[in-house]
Amino acid sequence: MSMALTTMSVTEVCTAAKRASRELATLPSAVKDRALEEIAVALQSRAEEILEANAGDVEAAQGEYPAAFVDKLTLNRSRLEGMVAGVRAIAALPDPVGEVIDGHRLPNGLDLRRVRVPLGLVAVVYEARPNVTIDAAALCLKSGNAIVLRGSSAAARSNRVLADVACTAAQSAGLPADCVSLLRGGREEIAELATQSGVVDLIVPRGGEGLKASLKGVATVPVIFAASGNCHVYVEASADLDMAEAIVLNAKLQRPGVCNAAETLLVHESLTDVFLPRVLASLSQAGVVLHGDERALAEPDEHVAVELNAMLVLCTKRVERRQFLLDFLKTRSDGAKQSLACLGRRDAAERAALGARERRAGLARLRIGREGD
Repeated sequence: MSMALTTMSVTEVCTAAKRASRELATLPSAVKDRALEEIAVALQSRAEEILEANAGDVEAAQGEYPAAFVDKLTLNRSRLEGMVAGVRAIAALPDPVGEVIDGHRLPNGLDLRRVRVPLGLVAVVYEARPNVTIDAAALCLKSGNAIVLRGSSAAARSNRVLADVACTAAQSAGLPADCVSLLRGGREEIAELATQSGVVDLIVPRGGEGLKASLKGVATVPVIFAASGNCHVYVEASADLDMAEAIVLNAKLQRPGVCNAAETLLVHESLTDVFLPRVLASLSQAGVVLHGDERALAEPDEHVAVELNAMLVLCTKRVERRQFLLDFLKTRSDGAKQSLACLGRRDAAERAALGARERRAGLARLRIGREGD
């Protein structure tokens, strides 16, 4: 694997992976599942090697990238075990290959069926997160697809070891050579990968708007673009306020850099005076920069209001960038109807975590499921 990184061109890597995809598509479920188990075992047996490589990436990234980026880059034993569990969970899924999803008999007696088949060769282009190397490889192998991985140069050490783990373990279980391949992390290779028409069947980018834009401008291969998320937490009028505060803090602070971290806080107007001051103070004390509307920031607590206003001055230059959602939590005070309108205006599917006493889990029975996007 490591030799392929230095001696093979993008075209050569993709051509070899395409050949592997044809054999992989015909393999029985038992062989693919055995390969996934071998990958899980190898992740555990080579844990020290993986973590050592990752430590090198993290050390090099310190001071060069924001803290949220470094967090996404970082692996530890807990996250590594999560990767192992993820591979085994994928192995336990039903094999999608050969599943009949539709069909009927024509009047002349001819049976028509729509059957799931592998795509062929999937390329995944991603940033920062080395766990994607294993997640994407496992999903593709389970579904009978070969995969070409192109990760971030910031995670080059980690990705090289992880891709070798996946490739070596898969081959030992009977999967074809080149079923998992890794390209170097330089941006110059994106254009060549994105124009491998007839070889690469699909590209899936996992990253920011810059990565998506670089593909949109040149891709001749089909690309699946994931929309930018905007995760909402909505605190309903009857919410348990202690629970709501804990949910808000956890949703934003546990891992601010992940795609399901909270980015918008919606609060019912009846809670403006009793809830907003305390939750905004807690968020501010935790280092969260808050960007809000006039009603949400017109708080009776002068200290919080002054601090928020100072932070707003600092963030106005960054508002046009989508990446600011990793660092700023917008606050809004409004009723459920306007909250739904806000949800409906967003350009991506969003979630709302709702706190209320009416249900065991504290989730209010609102119409978001029916009226929200």
